Parts: sequence; C-alpha cells; structure tokens
Amino acid sequence: MDIKLLTSSGVPFSTLPPSYVRPESDRPRLSEVVVDGLDIPVIDLSAAVDRSRLVSLVGDACTNFGIFQVINHGVGSGAAEEMLRVAAEFFELPAEEKMKLYSDDPAKTMRLSTSFNVKKEKVHNWRDYLRLHCHPLPKYAPQWPSNPPSFRETVSNYCQEIRELGFRLEDLISESLGLEKSYIRKVLGDHQQGQHMAVNFYPPCPQPELTYGLPSHTDPNALTILLQDQLVAGLQVLNDGRWVAVNPHPGALVVNVGDQIQVALSNGRYMSVWHRAITNTKTARLSVSSFLCPEDDALISPAPELTRGDDGSLVAIYRGFTYAEYYKKFWSRNLDQEHCLELFKNTIE
Repeated sequence: MDIKLLTSSGVPFSTLPPSYVRPESDRPRLSEVVVDGLDIPVIDLSAAVDRSRLVSLVGDACTNFGIFQVINHGVGSGAAEEMLRVAAEFFELPAEEKMKLYSDDPAKTMRLSTSFNVKKEKVHNWRDYLRLHCHPLPKYAPQWPSNPPSFRETVSNYCQEIRELGFRLEDLISESLGLEKSYIRKVLGDHQQGQHMAVNFYPPCPQPELTYGLPSHTDPNALTILLQDQLVAGLQVLNDGRWVAVNPHPGALVVNVGDQIQVALSNGRYMSVWHRAITNTKTARLSVSSFLCPEDDALISPAPELTRGDDGSLVAIYRGFTYAEYYKKFWSRNLDQEHCLELFKNTIE
C-alpha cells in the first residue's frame, strides 16, 4: 500500500493493510491494559488552592506518574471546544483539498502527514495529523490552512491560552524541584520558547489489536499539553510495568513531562513518561497535542543543584547539548529504536 492519508483513501478498510501490522511481540495486548483502578492525578489549578499544596501535588505527579490532568487551568472551555470543532472540520475536507498540504518531510514546519516518520518506519501507524508551528504566531499563522475559514483565528486563540498555561506549569515544576520559580522558563528561553502542535485524527481501525495510532514513545520536548477527545479514550501510559488508560476527565487537559525536563532540569528525578495511542473499530478519535520546547540554541544540561550525589560529588546523568541537536537526532530515527535520550548519557567510569 502506498501510504498517503488514511482519511483520503476513499475506501473503508475491512482488514488491516499489511504495512500496518505489528510483529506479534509488539502489539497492544489490549486485554491487559488497566482501564480502571489506577487514577492518574487530577490537579485543580484554581486560585483557591494553596500554592504550596499545588507545588507538592505537581511534584508528586511528576515523580510517580510523569503525567497528570489539570482542571480550572485557565484555558476557556469555549476555546477548547472550538479547537476540536475546527479540527474535525479540517479532517472532513475533501481529499483533494487536504492532499495539497501533504508532506513526508519532518523538517517542514507546517505539513499534513500520516504515521510518524514514513521514510524511516518499517511498520506504519494508524494516524493522520496536521503539524503546525505556533510561535511566534505572526510568523507561522499565515502559513496555516485557510480552510475551514475560521481555522487560523480559532487555533491562534487556543495556542495563546495554552502557552500561558504552559508557563504556569513550568513554574510549578521548577518549584517542586526546589529550584527558583523561573528556572525552567529561563533555561528553555523564557518567552522565546518554541511551541508547536499536532492535530491528530485516528480513523476507525478494522483490527486495533494488531497496530497502534502511535506506538510507545516519550516526547522530545519539555512539556506536552493534550486536549483529549472527551468521548473517546485512546491515550495510555506506562506505570510500574503496566499500561494504564488515561480516561478523559470533564474539562481537563492532560500534561506530561517530556525529555528535556528529564534531562535538563531534573537530572532524571522526573521521568519523561512512555505513552501510546490505541485505536478502536467503531469511532474516530481526535486529539490536539501542544508542545512547549526550548529555543533551538538553548543549552540543555542538568540543573547544578540537582547533580550532587550522596557523597557530595557532582553527578550529571546527561551531557549538555542544544535542543536543535537533540531534535534533529530525534527526527532522524523512528519510534521503534533505542530511546533518543540514551545517546546523550554521560559515560560513567
């Protein structure tokens, strides 16, 4: 099968095309997933909550899960609902309209594509997505799709609200590590931090037990804020060796720690969470992932305060690097290879 867009094939699939079938050792094993019984933390960010308690809750969530959901987060319900609405409208456009935006080049800042990195993958993933760079908006927004007509305005509004939330979360994470409140923001470039978005569409899949929407991976950026489909679950995270469903919570956004927090700031105290997206046979699923990233030339290395060993020695698990170096390496590979972070570890004699 010549992989293009699943949403533009025009043919309903009755069986999974061979290029999407995972080896038996690398399948979702959906019957083993913890659906209930392990609650991913839901943290109330409202002003009524004592800040010291917020810092403690965020620290516990980052330590024990690497992921949490937030409510009363400041992103308006209208902005979130409009974002999902315009995303659905975009993927409902005629095939010929969508294909004008198609590219399999990961270097493009705005592209419609499928799977993850089709040039590198041996097995493809059951996903179409629209990739958008979002900061600075005056530079990137005019490059975004002009159809649906409300797309640019709706996405711009949503991006700005998400960015403000991201800064708040970075401050809370800094404090939870015992660092200065603005430490993470300063390292990542403060208001020059990068921001991009993946608008994901997972069509119904004829054999979800044989493939993934996205296989197990960590995010290469600092922080990911996910707007989930409120009706259709699909996100799962690895916790204590078990895959756990992250069930949608009304009005919540999902926040997960990315590779740069693990490396650059916490020196491995907070782990970049392994997560994946699964599919189902009946219902399409939408999600919107927003990624906050260091600026390209930001020097990423562990916070000095967090590298002191029990004997007083300084131990940095990872070597320093620029975010541009890391990001280039990440996109040169595929999600099935050795974790990209392993390539940046210090050698300890």
